[in-house]
Formats: sequence, structure tokens, C-alpha cells
Amino acid sequence: MRGMRRFDRRDLLTQSLALTGLAAAARAAGAAPRPGQAAPVTPARGTTLRFFPGFTAETVKTSGAEIYVLKGGSGPPVLLLHGAPQTHISWRKVAPELAKTHTVIVPDLRGYGDSSKPADGDNHANYAKRAMALDQVELMRHYGHDTFPVIGHDRGGRVGHRLALDHPERVTKLMVLDIVPTHYLYTHVTIEFIQAYFHWFNYVRAAPGPENDLKAQYDAQRAKVAASGDDVRIEYLRAQSDPASIHGMCEDYRAGASIDLQHDAADLARKIQCPLVTLWGSKGPMGRIYDVLAIWKERGVSVSGKPMNAGHNIQEDDPAGTLAEIRALLG
Repeated sequence: MRGMRRFDRRDLLTQSLALTGLAAAARAAGAAPRPGQAAPVTPARGTTLRFFPGFTAETVKTSGAEIYVLKGGSGPPVLLLHGAPQTHISWRKVAPELAKTHTVIVPDLRGYGDSSKPADGDNHANYAKRAMALDQVELMRHYGHDTFPVIGHDRGGRVGHRLALDHPERVTKLMVLDIVPTHYLYTHVTIEFIQAYFHWFNYVRAAPGPENDLKAQYDAQRAKVAASGDDVRIEYLRAQSDPASIHGMCEDYRAGASIDLQHDAADLARKIQCPLVTLWGSKGPMGRIYDVLAIWKERGVSVSGKPMNAGHNIQEDDPAGTLAEIRALLG
């Protein structure tokens, strides 16, 4: 593929052994003591509503988690899912505008932000995208929506991908921001992928190694940002520095390198049936390393997409352009 360097058989063997090691590390993580056993930070009700004028906040109990969610606007529903290590506030520049014409649902994924952090589960099953997708089906049903479009950035896009496969009768349209499928990445390992996305390999190490490293990094950042008055960064770090949130994010990645791969491999012959739009940042590595549109066309029956004038966090870097693309998809 253009811009990608293929390895020879020796390289492919090395990759296979590396992936075997990743899976072993992920299995070991499930048995390791969970760091941050203390209760996660509990926010005051509506702690992030200052970023979402006109929205309300609540916690919705699903069959496997408690999902902290903001809701605003009226009209047809749309579900916005964030990426890692962000929370729902990554949609603060888009959701209020979209709420002028739609009912906008903006949750924290399980393991992130102010949603609950379930126990790891066997083979990280409680952080599988299948479990996260079911959260969203039950969340939307709570608000009376049996069918809905999904807009997912980063990890949220991976949840959206699984949603469209497991619940095709629910998802009417899907947009994924700055990703290609997880199975493709782990089965097409290149030096470019490793260099650009080293955290994909770092976070799947056995707990509590990556958790301890991230906790130290976030605490150092929090101390520097506290005096800056940067309200958005302060709020991000409030959630990100919680040990339970750090572990939840690492479990998300460990699931991606283990149980998610099993689910994805079993579904390679299935394609997303609803209209799918993929956007990627022209200033980030995704479009430089991969032919994003071509890869997604292998995974859906009606796929379109384009690069955006942004880095990885498209909805924050180019909110006006993102909003325009969402409105075009929603019709």
C-alpha cells in the first residue's frame, strides 16, 4: 500500500512472535492486582455542563456499567463517542451546535471519565468493544431511541464499528474519525505503525507497569496546568489522572490486543451495512501511513471519506468542518 513498507518473511515471523507476546501480556494483566482499588473520582453533578450550554447530565445504569452522559437538543437522535485518553468533552465544540437540530447524546465510555470502571473480566471481556457497544445500545434505549446514527472518534470509532456489526438493526449511519480497523492494524504491523502509535504496544503490558507510568505523567502535567487557567486541560487531567480511569484505558487497549481480535477475526466476512463515512486528519500520521478510505471500503458496502485539515483530534482541531460532515451524513 502506498506509503507503507512491507516486511519479508523473517519480519512477519517477528511480528507474529511479538503479537503472541502481547496476548500473553494481556492475559497476565487480567490476573494482576488492579491498581487504584479506591473508588474513582466522583464528580459533582453536571461538573462538565459549563462546556455544553443547554445540556443536562445523568448517570445511566446499563447491564454492565454505569454510564455518565450528557444530553441536549431535540429532534432526531445522534450518538457521539469520544476517543482515548479523552472524555465526552472532546465534543464540546460540536455538540452544542448539533443540538440545534438533533437530540445529542454524549457519554463517557466505560472505563473513561466519570463512567464506571468494571472489573477486567476474563480475557479483558469487560473492556471488549462488544461490551462497550452494548452499553450504547442500552443507553440509547433508555432515551427511547431504538435506531440512531453513531459518530465515533478514535476508540469511540472502534466501539461504533462493533456497534454496526453486532447491532446492524440499530445503527442507521456510522462515521469513524481518524482510525482504521483494529484487526487490520495488528495484522499489518509495520515500523511506521510502531513508531507513530507506540502506545498501542506500551499500554498492553501487564498491569501495573503502564498504569504507574501514566499516573506519574498525568500528575506532572496536572501540576503544571493547574496554574495556567486552561479550563479544558484541567478538566481532562482531572479525569485522566484518576488511577481507575488509567487502568480502564489500559484495559481498553489490552482488550483490543486480545478478545477484540478474536471477535474481529470471526467477523471478517461481514460488512457494515449502513452508510459509513471515514474522516482522517491530514496533519496526523493515519493518512500518511494508510490508505484509510481503501481499507474501510473493504469493511462496508457504502463507504466514503476524506482527509480533514486537522491532526488526530479532528473534532477539536476542525469543529466547523467536522460539524459540516456530520450534518451531511445525517442528511
